[in-house]
Amino acid sequence: MHEELTANIKKILINNLFVELPPEQIGADDGLQAVIGLDSVGFLELRVICEDEFGVRISDEDFNADNFRTVNQLVSLIVGLKTRAQGGAW
Repeated sequence: MHEELTANIKKILINNLFVELPPEQIGADDGLQAVIGLDSVGFLELRVICEDEFGVRISDEDFNADNFRTVNQLVSLIVGLKTRAQGGAW
């Protein structure tokens, strides 16, 4: 499940946010701001796209630098949100 989410987030970065790197060069622990180059608008777009794509609601509290620092941290957030929404069954 984590691998599929990771691949989907990389696709979002490339196709929707125009990151000019091939997916295999985007490390799961690379900084989305420092390494990938997302700016504040990019993070807002990423939030909205993830909500739509993965059927989650990212609260203002969850929309923070820790949860959006890397692809892995974003995957963990999405898995946690889906698990909570489905009563621990995801």
